Amino acid sequence: MNNRSAVFELETRCLSSLVKVFPDEEPAAGRYGSGSALRGEAYSFQVAYRTPELTRGASVRVELSSPGWRGKLSVREVGLAPSQLPCYGDPDDGVLRGKPGLFPDPLLPLGDGGRLKVPPRQWRALWIEAVADAGELPGVHAISVAFLSEEGATIAKETFALEVLPLELPEQELLHTEWFHADCLATHYGVDVFSERHWELIEAYIATASAHGVNMLLTPLFTPPLDTAVGGERPTVQLVDVTLGRDGKYAFGFEKLTRWIGMAERAGIRFFEFSHLFTQWGAKHAPKIEVLEEGAAERTKRTKRFGWHTDAAGDEYGEFLAQFLPAIAAYVREHGLADRVYFHVSDEPREEHLEPYRIASERLRRHVGGLPVLDALSDFSFYERGLVSRPVAANDHIEPFLEAGVPELWTYYCCVQYKEVANRFFDMPSARSRILGAQLYKFGLKGFLHWGYNFWYSHYSLRAVNPYETTDADCAFPSGDAFLVYPGEEGPVESIRLKVVREALQDLRALRLLERLAGREETLRLLEDGLGEPLTFRAYPRGDAWLLERRERINRALRDRLDSNEFRLKP
Repeated sequence: MNNRSAVFELETRCLSSLVKVFPDEEPAAGRYGSGSALRGEAYSFQVAYRTPELTRGASVRVELSSPGWRGKLSVREVGLAPSQLPCYGDPDDGVLRGKPGLFPDPLLPLGDGGRLKVPPRQWRALWIEAVADAGELPGVHAISVAFLSEEGATIAKETFALEVLPLELPEQELLHTEWFHADCLATHYGVDVFSERHWELIEAYIATASAHGVNMLLTPLFTPPLDTAVGGERPTVQLVDVTLGRDGKYAFGFEKLTRWIGMAERAGIRFFEFSHLFTQWGAKHAPKIEVLEEGAAERTKRTKRFGWHTDAAGDEYGEFLAQFLPAIAAYVREHGLADRVYFHVSDEPREEHLEPYRIASERLRRHVGGLPVLDALSDFSFYERGLVSRPVAANDHIEPFLEAGVPELWTYYCCVQYKEVANRFFDMPSARSRILGAQLYKFGLKGFLHWGYNFWYSHYSLRAVNPYETTDADCAFPSGDAFLVYPGEEGPVESIRLKVVREALQDLRALRLLERLAGREETLRLLEDGLGEPLTFRAYPRGDAWLLERRERINRALRDRLDSNEFRLKP
């Protein structure tokens, strides 16, 4: 709406969370002023604004209010992030711009007292989040966003009508990991690895991940051999202390690992994936493992005993694994983690890596018994030959795994999956990320994996980058692939992509609730009703409107079944 004051005119518009507001173009989507949510759900919408007449910027105060709302209400500014590589040179037609520029992404805190700078003649947006707690009053809640002058006069105001249903969103069943890079925190904040300050930062970042649907944590038993140049190193983040005795026997200390697991559990993490025991893209070498050797001249200094110089199929590393793996397996069972831990061999092996991967896989499985092994891959033959018990199939190569009926199947995407399928680059519509929830539901997948929660290095970890300036790992990966959060002074700064990933997971949870009440056949019928072809990982509605309308239909169907004996109406 257009609102005039004695100061200036401010044009505002309520929009859904799926719109990306660029400063130099009118938002293509129309006004979106109402929606519904379940108890326990985080609902987001945006208010776009601009000053159509000012030639210089202005400052306003933002007030957010909703009488009677019991849960958390928050408002943040949608910041702009630069991208030199928003997409590869041959994208499909599912991108927004296809050229370098500024993209809406980081969610920045407002200034003191809710102050907001309004640049002249640019569209910008506020991000409003309403978290309905378990005791939220059912019914329609008016959420008002007011723009005030310095004198307190209302310049503009928007009101969103959010209906809360008296049903609670069920607990997430999907296993979800966004690979957490503890070394990037130490590097960016300039703190020693596993110093008390480092532990504080780790916990803050993990808590944010957990609040957005991450329930599994990449756990660095040894420094993860991920995105590292051959012969290069990342900072050491090793949770297991290793001592080599004079008799050639290894001893293992798990004190830091125990602290890590306890810290993660406090933050809401339930599952743990142990870092890869063989190098990426081939499984030919060992990860960097530092060892304290008894009798060494410097008795407190660890030395790099294994790494790029180590033949992964050699006797020395084989003997180490023969001692370490039974010890870690015993630790897992003694601490009641047997049903919550996954091992990794090597990330993203290809066909030419079958033989070294086979040797590595057999070495691992020989010592960990029935504990599951999880790896991201695209080639079905690795599973077909029994080399990995829990394949994580790329979403653009998942069809053979689905056709074979692989049990407890996972999926993932990364920079390579940029044609036809879901992904979350800056330059992709948010709907292309949120559709994942419907796909995960239809195909009954067990888990979702992504490699980049906070990867703030260049490609191959050659240098640290400022993620507010370099969002594409030095023009290696399209912006949006390497991280979901930005560094703040005391913890993470969230992004609109992080919020939309959570919305996809909430859609999945709502669908599973409807299945409990109405059955899977009816739920699938509602999900796919009106589509020209069945929903797949490549065939799906491309626009915002379908996702928003379909979620509202799911909520209406849930409301219609409130009297079911399976679910009691809450006051």
